Amino acid sequence: MAKEKYSRFGELLVKEGLITASQLETAISAQRQEGGRLGEILVKLGMIKEDQMVTVLGKQLNMPYFSLGTGMFKPAIDQGLEHLIPQEFAYKNSVLPLSRTLRSLTVAMFDPLDLILIDNLRKLTGCEINPVIATRSDIMKAIEEFYGKSAMLKDAVKSSYETDVSITQAQEDVGQELSLDKLIARAEEAPVVKLVDLIIRQAINERASDIHIEPFKDKLSLRYRIDGKLYEIPPPAKHLHLPLVSRVKILAKLDIAEKRLPQDGAILVHIDERPIDIRVSIIPTIYGEKAVLRILDRGNTVWDLNFMGFDARQLEQVRKAVFSPYGLVLVTGPTGSGKSTSLYAVLSEIKNTSVNIVTVEDPVEYKIDGVNQVQIKPEVGLTFATTLRSFLRQDPDIMFVGEVRDLETAQICIRSALTGHLVLSTLHTNDAPSAVNRLMDIGIEPYMLAPSLRIVIAQRLIRKLCPDCKEAYEPSPTQLKQGLIKAELIYKAVGCSKCNNTGYKGRTCIVEVMPVTMDIQELINQRASFQKIREVARAAGMSTLYESGLRKVESGITSLEEVLAVTLGGD
Repeated sequence: MAKEKYSRFGELLVKEGLITASQLETAISAQRQEGGRLGEILVKLGMIKEDQMVTVLGKQLNMPYFSLGTGMFKPAIDQGLEHLIPQEFAYKNSVLPLSRTLRSLTVAMFDPLDLILIDNLRKLTGCEINPVIATRSDIMKAIEEFYGKSAMLKDAVKSSYETDVSITQAQEDVGQELSLDKLIARAEEAPVVKLVDLIIRQAINERASDIHIEPFKDKLSLRYRIDGKLYEIPPPAKHLHLPLVSRVKILAKLDIAEKRLPQDGAILVHIDERPIDIRVSIIPTIYGEKAVLRILDRGNTVWDLNFMGFDARQLEQVRKAVFSPYGLVLVTGPTGSGKSTSLYAVLSEIKNTSVNIVTVEDPVEYKIDGVNQVQIKPEVGLTFATTLRSFLRQDPDIMFVGEVRDLETAQICIRSALTGHLVLSTLHTNDAPSAVNRLMDIGIEPYMLAPSLRIVIAQRLIRKLCPDCKEAYEPSPTQLKQGLIKAELIYKAVGCSKCNNTGYKGRTCIVEVMPVTMDIQELINQRASFQKIREVARAAGMSTLYESGLRKVESGITSLEEVLAVTLGGD
């Protein structure tokens, strides 16, 4: 770097209060004797830390500073960045490719004023270089992580097709099974252990919620569910199906010899010192056992009602209901719509040392401090109903029931709500008003339901537009004329390296919130249809799922196409 740049850099360090003027003079003297860069000499002398040096240099150059702690210092996946800048070049020059957009390549550099290095990068990659600044130690750690692991799964998958499988294949062709000892031995082989570890690790890195390992006649399928959508990943060779599933069973403490019945288990892993729970489900199919691994990342879970997708009015209605001393609060929606997560957010807000909270779940997805959680085990008679009956002898204030599945469970919930308990639960219905009719259909009498039901929340999960590539456009005259969209500009998905070219990154909720008013209680007592209940709730100000989605379209959070896909455009 130029001396005049470092001269101003030293003055800036003094101005920031990180070193004194005398320390600067000492460092400059050392620089004259030893040569080298002033910042590195200051770090070597112990006068400043490396991250302090780079932070100040970034301010001086008006350049973004990236660090491992921010979570942004991760190269984009599947852009071939490891081929643009080879590992040897990256190590030698302390540079790391982060993302590529058209002809522009963002590169983390320790010395962004090294014009010769930037010119070499331009010639090497054929791209214009957009430098960001980082510490040398962070760059070296990230290089090791990226080049060491980005290609590892691909290499492991590739090598699986090169393995000599004649014996195994012959056994499968005649319909034989490997002996238990051989199956355990193969599951514990280094390549299989490594492959399972890499499959799980990459899924976590890509924010996947589920891993699907599926056998078919001539191939093995590997898919990740990311933001609610399944994406195919290059799968291992078919002959590794048995060892892979056996390895998963061993980790989940399941019976690897049992292949005729479904099995459920759990794995706890630690990635970068953060605990991650993995729920394992194994089912027998005609071509062998399918494994689904549900990833529950505690570190990435936010249980806060303020971030669950409610608008201000809906949030006020929900809080009024959940802070009531008694009553039934229902969250409805299909499987995978975030119902349990919303209720966990409620529990996190209302829990305190003065109340006794008990839950019965199937399964317990997340563990919450200060809450007594029970997982049902039907095989030993521990069902929702039997657990709830025991709960009433445990002096509860608040009860969380994972799901209302049958009349007995529903009756206990209703009676508990009527006798001074706050009950939270979920139900499978398409919208909020339908929950009333569903409960009456399974046998709950209106005279019990009307006074006990406090509020019904229906929700869906929708994908959020990637903030780095979403593109604004004007809604059509038809949409404006029909009053569907009120904003002058809305956004659509485009796709970039930061969202794996999907155009979306992360998810949020769209919700309809139906407080049970006196008018709705009267309709319940009259066994009114859900259409009539819906009409009265709308008149009282209830926004539908579709309308909730449109507000998020107007706010630039999601696209109109996503809302239409999730709600079918209905209101």
